[in-house]
Amino acid sequence: MTSHDRCPDEEIPLLQGKTKTPLPWSQLSLVLTSLLAEPFASAYIFPFINQLIGELGITGGDDRKIGYYAGLIESLFFVTQALTTWQWSRLSDFIGRRPVILTGLLGLTVSTFAFGLSRTLGTLIISRCIAGVLNGNIGVMKSMLGDLTDHTNMAKVFTLVPAIFAVGLTIAPLFGGALAKPQDRWPDIFQGEFWAMYPYFLPSLVAGCFTLLTFFICAIFLKESLPSKTGKRPPSDSPANENPPENPPTSDAQPVPMSTILKTYSVMLPIINYGLLGLIDIGIFVLLPLFCSSPIEIGGLGLPPPIIGTFLAVFGIVDGSVQALFCATLIEWLGAKMLFSWAILFFYPAILLFPIMSAVVTAQGTVGPTIGILLVMQLISLVLMDLAFPVIFIFVTKAAPNKQSLGSVNGLGQSLVSTARAIGPALTTSLFAASKEYNILGGNLVYVILAILTTFLVILSRRLPALKDEE
Repeated sequence: MTSHDRCPDEEIPLLQGKTKTPLPWSQLSLVLTSLLAEPFASAYIFPFINQLIGELGITGGDDRKIGYYAGLIESLFFVTQALTTWQWSRLSDFIGRRPVILTGLLGLTVSTFAFGLSRTLGTLIISRCIAGVLNGNIGVMKSMLGDLTDHTNMAKVFTLVPAIFAVGLTIAPLFGGALAKPQDRWPDIFQGEFWAMYPYFLPSLVAGCFTLLTFFICAIFLKESLPSKTGKRPPSDSPANENPPENPPTSDAQPVPMSTILKTYSVMLPIINYGLLGLIDIGIFVLLPLFCSSPIEIGGLGLPPPIIGTFLAVFGIVDGSVQALFCATLIEWLGAKMLFSWAILFFYPAILLFPIMSAVVTAQGTVGPTIGILLVMQLISLVLMDLAFPVIFIFVTKAAPNKQSLGSVNGLGQSLVSTARAIGPALTTSLFAASKEYNILGGNLVYVILAILTTFLVILSRRLPALKDEE
């Protein structure tokens, strides 16, 4: 029986057997380090993007419209990534993972430097588009992780993926906020017209240099992992590969046609869950710095970029620690499906705390200790919610018909989640701006929409199959 024939409620083995295959950590560490490139490239602008939009004069001095343009720029990375990531991932099933990853890292380097040198809306848009078009990395990297693991150790590795992203989301906003406008903070060091003209180049320089260094390291040490390119036979634990390894079916030697993948319920169900999860997650993550930086008069907290960056950094540290230390154990203890179902429920308190904080700061007229407590509560909710991500990564990978199709399946999932993440920032920030500008539902329309989307995800998650150990 292949994965095409499974009914949605059938249990799929996750960690079969008691003996776990040793992990090739030298190669895994390179892939996991490369994963930092995307959160670096996408998140370092969050603490200062709203301020940058205002300084460029795009809004004509109307701060209520900043959300529209900030959402556009934040979305472009994911829009262009969504349009191209499947092609890169599908290509990696044929030419190999390594060349696609190297191309993406080099593209991110160029686009990051370009963003820091941008002084108009047009150049900001072009640089973000370049980043998205040339970054097919994330889907291909997940495919490489699938190549390097099997059913005995997959959960351990995939729980590290959100932790790596959390590290990136910790460091990127931290240096993005701290290094913005260095001439104002360290005038003795950063002198001259260049730093006055390009006040946000320094964080772009740091992000670009990291990606460039990663490119050179991977060019030297990263090995190809696609079985058809390495000459190694795919492991027999692939979901569709249930024949004895000494007599593998012919279909396992090549990628499954996309028409078959798109018609397979057991493949598409986790991908759709992943897309909706990504939509809500990016919406909240983009809304958080916008909410924190918006003036108190329109329902925000009025916090400066360094404080916003520090808060996001604390979130990343806590989030990454929880993912790395506890997620794999929770999967084995609760089961993957139950963990996913419980984790997404924490979207609700994370969303509800926005209007609560707005009401508190409006009543008090300033940010006090109560707001600090509420921000900590929101941080805890977001950390618990993020436990859903490693689980859905495993669902998507296990749904692949064979190892030769990992790129196609991961690319399809990444295309959908990139589309969701492209819609999320523009949708959320525009709804926030419209809610405040037109006082829709007391300025709370955006939070109602996010709660409704969460409810759809909760319902859809109940259709996922169980992933559990087989003794």
